[in-house]
Amino acid sequence: MNDLCIDIDYSQLFKHGQKIGGDVYYVDRNEDSNVMTVILSDGLGSGVRANVLASLTSHMASKLSLSPMDLEKSAEVIMDTLPIDSVKGISYSTFTIARIVFSDDKSYIRVELAEYDNPESLRFVGSEPVEWDKTAFRLRRKKAIKEEIVYSSSFEMKEGDRLIFFSDGVAQSGISLGPSGGAREQDPAYAAFRPHNRPVQSLPSVVKSRGWGIENASAFIQKKLTNDPGISARQLARAIVSEANKNDGYKPNDDITCCVIQVRKPRRTLIVTGAPRNRESDKKLGERVINFDGQVIVCGGTTAKIIARELGKDIKADKSPAGNLPPSSKIEGVDLVTEGMLTLSEVAKRLKSGTLLKHMTEDAAKRMIQLLRETDQIEIIVGTKINDEIEDPSTAAKIGLRFPTIDEIQKALEKQYFKECEVLYL
Repeated sequence: MNDLCIDIDYSQLFKHGQKIGGDVYYVDRNEDSNVMTVILSDGLGSGVRANVLASLTSHMASKLSLSPMDLEKSAEVIMDTLPIDSVKGISYSTFTIARIVFSDDKSYIRVELAEYDNPESLRFVGSEPVEWDKTAFRLRRKKAIKEEIVYSSSFEMKEGDRLIFFSDGVAQSGISLGPSGGAREQDPAYAAFRPHNRPVQSLPSVVKSRGWGIENASAFIQKKLTNDPGISARQLARAIVSEANKNDGYKPNDDITCCVIQVRKPRRTLIVTGAPRNRESDKKLGERVINFDGQVIVCGGTTAKIIARELGKDIKADKSPAGNLPPSSKIEGVDLVTEGMLTLSEVAKRLKSGTLLKHMTEDAAKRMIQLLRETDQIEIIVGTKINDEIEDPSTAAKIGLRFPTIDEIQKALEKQYFKECEVLYL
């Protein structure tokens, strides 16, 4: 496992009164190469119609971006494919596409960026904002009422760098129109914060606020990074969206979406489950736990006894909520101690289904998934010995299911959550 990590996450709120968002965030990667794509598309309008348009754009962008095609050409194909609104004469959706390429030796990261009509992206080195060169290429579609511009750029990201992009629900948060005002698209302040202005159809009579704006959002992010240099991508994205929501009086005037891409040292977690095949390996397992640089999770009663013995610690009861799962335990120096197969099976089930943390029962499986979601690199050590204390053959057979369950967890972590995962058998 490498010593450089790409931390990608986002946060989103729907427009007040809507049950589905017109902003679509999408991330994908090519399993055969070191390439990932992150897309944020904003569909025209809101609700289901906007979501369909943005989803079409983001999926098209992902497939094209993972192909050998030049990103500028990919953006041009997307623009040629997207229809134009017959009334407003503007594209049905906007987009920001980031194609992220890990070098073969995993020592640096190159980003290729294409931006069309979303608020301009922001870059930070540490807590300092940086500017960079962009190339504009112009499209002249027959039905468009204005010249359309797509901006492209490329740059390297190193440890401590961040790339942040968001929908106009962030940049335009705080805009408030008077009683005779129309949609946000009608407000000149709305256009002022977009890098490529959409046409103004008519003007409201009263504009109470000119919105948050790119510069204020950048200053807010800089302050956050100064006060908390280690803030995660998820935490920063949530902070930005929360501030935009606050600007809108906690009733978002538009879908609010923010994506953060961060390069940093990886966070690591070790999962230990099952007793080693040979008793002599118990000491090796204990040393691995003691020397591991990261969080440690122990799954299984027998495994917990081995680790406690090798660490010279006691196993204590944990009074945390257990739900329908067996209760957890505590060992000094270990972050989480759970029961074995029942908990692991529930973890596999929830990871595969993509269940949100806020919808999970408060139990050991949720606590384990929380730790894993905050982790970049996960090492799983699986003991291969069948417990000698088990006399019931059916129970012994169930313990044998540990191996396919671990395989399910590994696949879900890698494919659905883009974690680096390694399984070792002992």
